[in-house]
Amino acid sequence: MTDTDDRDLTEVHQRHAASFGAVAAEYDAGRPSYPGELFEEIERLTGRPLKDADVLDVGAGTGIATRLLTARGARVIAVEPSQGMADQLRAVTPGFPVVKAGGDELPFHDDSADLVTYAQAFHWTDPARSIPEAIRVLRPGGSLALWWNIKDQSVPWLDEQERRLAAKLSSHHYYGTRNGVTEPLADHDLRLSTVTLRWERTLPVDSVITDLRSKSYFAVEQPEVRERVLAEERAALLAAFPDGLVTEPYRLELTVATTAAG
Repeated sequence: MTDTDDRDLTEVHQRHAASFGAVAAEYDAGRPSYPGELFEEIERLTGRPLKDADVLDVGAGTGIATRLLTARGARVIAVEPSQGMADQLRAVTPGFPVVKAGGDELPFHDDSADLVTYAQAFHWTDPARSIPEAIRVLRPGGSLALWWNIKDQSVPWLDEQERRLAAKLSSHHYYGTRNGVTEPLADHDLRLSTVTLRWERTLPVDSVITDLRSKSYFAVEQPEVRERVLAEERAALLAAFPDGLVTEPYRLELTVATTAAG
């Protein structure tokens, strides 16, 4: 890859990463949550309860995972670089502690957290910086937990949807660097564990459209293209689901990296 290619990729990455503030309300309303089993697995793999744990939820977005971690009894600080996303988090959860920062440079003391989490967000970081930063702020024996909801493309209607969107959107499924998880983590002295969970949600067609509207590859499109494609997708979904209800199956991929105990 040439220097020009690197610059182009960086510019695309930054444009996509910066797109979420404008769709923060849609993100909060449309994005999937996480099943309770996820947090049980985090406790099992870290070897400690979430209750009374000091947690930094990095790339917290509008606080979807932040609120679930708090409900488990954790003391959570949301860390979010986008002003629009942070404002939405505060609107939904008034008084919640939010720090405007990203994972590549965490404004926290060494050995200050039991757990650093990235829910649907680690791919927006530079792992050469974000992994050492997480290790720095973790206490001995602390853990870094990364997870993603990924729609199950083995289901025919989801495969068809992916093909439609890929044909119509210039940056369809741009996931930032979408860096592999285990490869950069393997360069550090960490105990790695991975789990795949399966779950599903049922929601109205209009909520599916709201979710799509919150995707960066829609948010960066020209408005006339975005609205046309969303209208066409809504019609296609209603044709496939005449009752107006869609069941979305997910594969939830979790990686937990634990530091050495002191």
